[in-house]
Amino acid sequence: MTPALPAAFLDAPIAHRGFHDTALGRPENSRAAIRAAIEAGYGIEIDLQLTADGQAMVFHDYDLRRLTGHPGAIRKISAAEAAGMALLNGDGEGIPTLSEILDLVAGRVALLIELKDQDGGMGPDVGPLEQAAADALSGYQGPVAVMSFNPHSIAAMARLAPELPRGLVTSAYDPEDWPLSVATCDRLRGIPDFDRTASAFISHEVEDLGRPRVAELKARGVPILCWTVRSARQEAEARTVADNITFEGYPA
Repeated sequence: MTPALPAAFLDAPIAHRGFHDTALGRPENSRAAIRAAIEAGYGIEIDLQLTADGQAMVFHDYDLRRLTGHPGAIRKISAAEAAGMALLNGDGEGIPTLSEILDLVAGRVALLIELKDQDGGMGPDVGPLEQAAADALSGYQGPVAVMSFNPHSIAAMARLAPELPRGLVTSAYDPEDWPLSVATCDRLRGIPDFDRTASAFISHEVEDLGRPRVAELKARGVPILCWTVRSARQEAEARTVADNITFEGYPA
């Protein structure tokens, strides 16, 4: 049985990587951005990457440089090293673990967790990050859901944590924008793995919401989220299709 997406995910806009604003000292995926989203009453979207010692860290990029100023891959350092690596434009806080963010959110708002593709090509070489996420989420009380661009990741979550609502992050998959083969882009564009992964929702690229496959899923009653809305005008347009938005750069 597929767990349903909790209603909280449709009630309030979802802050992309937290309600981040570097001008206010709130880097993306930081504790400060998470606290700001909670205070504003927004849902929260975060990203997960894996460390060398198998810990799920709340961090978007594969490389550390953009967000910390240090070169190298996050998967080649330990969780302790990541925790001690200050995020740029913040208050000195390091990269948080998923467990720390779960303790901070504590069920107060909806938490949407994206597992970043660890295969490198949306293939089946996944498992450690999914296991780390499932372990951290075991027993968590509050509205939470997991999602990934990689269908293999969500299939793994279905096995490891079948009680967790799960979904696919979906896209127009323009090959010019993705480090993937044209064949892989062509396949994923049609969202063929929705039923196989026992997904409950999709989060679709906002500029591509007119895709017929999105309309087909919506007609089945599938909740449609979208990413990433960056203005009130774009939000109004997105809401003609999407049931909720993931946003950044303005107060939704």
